[in-house]
Amino acid sequence: MIIKAIVGSGQAGMRLDDGARQLFPQLSKTRIRKIIDWGGCTIDDAKVRVASRILHEGDRIVIGVIEEENCRELVYTANDMIHEDNDCLAVCKEAGINCQRTPYQLKGTVEFAVEMYLKKRGTGEPARVVHRLDRGTSGVMIFPKNRKYAAYLSTLLKEGKVEKTYLALATGIPAQREWEVDAPIAKITKSCYGVSTPGKEARTRFRVIGEGCDAVLVEAAPLTGRTHQIRVHLAHCGLPIVGDGTYGGAPAPRMMLHCLRMSFPVGNGRQVSITAPVDEAFIEICTNWGIEIAAGS
Repeated sequence: MIIKAIVGSGQAGMRLDDGARQLFPQLSKTRIRKIIDWGGCTIDDAKVRVASRILHEGDRIVIGVIEEENCRELVYTANDMIHEDNDCLAVCKEAGINCQRTPYQLKGTVEFAVEMYLKKRGTGEPARVVHRLDRGTSGVMIFPKNRKYAAYLSTLLKEGKVEKTYLALATGIPAQREWEVDAPIAKITKSCYGVSTPGKEARTRFRVIGEGCDAVLVEAAPLTGRTHQIRVHLAHCGLPIVGDGTYGGAPAPRMMLHCLRMSFPVGNGRQVSITAPVDEAFIEICTNWGIEIAAGS
């Protein structure tokens, strides 16, 4: 929720947190301070993270109110790295976490947590987001450690030379064990995509690896990189992902889509392959649908 106000003569000269408390009485001062600290406040379109900033008459304050359940501290240590070398690192993104900063959230994102990790390691490098996962999706996220490697990974991704493997739990039973969807995707609404012509080329390969009670666990390999591609293609096949309410999925505590593995060439014929095991919630929900999946898969 976005709320806005203009600083009047009554708030001019006050601290930001005190003035905002007057302008937004529905928020406590503690909540306002947390929003400021988390990067959810702008003044005249500039992000402000200092609660003691002095207000001036006419300042335009915009606050992004983050739901309390989404205000989750996220800190990475070396033990959280599923891969790290001189050029890049990788983490397993949790479901329900934003992969990168938004206009009204900085802290609590994977991007910010990786940047703080790099800072503690003394690299002085920012966290460069070269690929994304939807908020509800878990799994492998790779961050280059320098500008040159960021350009290299971005080129590989653009050229389709990064192999991605996802796991998805979907309701319904497909007619085939293996199939490929070649169907263009276009934006339908502000936050929803669909198969549509005209649209951007989109191709995904699917393979059933487990069957349960009117549900299947599929391995998905996107051959292109469109927004919501796997979710849209499975829904298009009449196989919506469990927990994906946007595309008709059955209710679940989390969206059942997980980036299991990413592989890419690094020269001299070598290949880097990074795997992120599924979490306990993913395993439990699969079990509830009659599909057994081993821990560490």
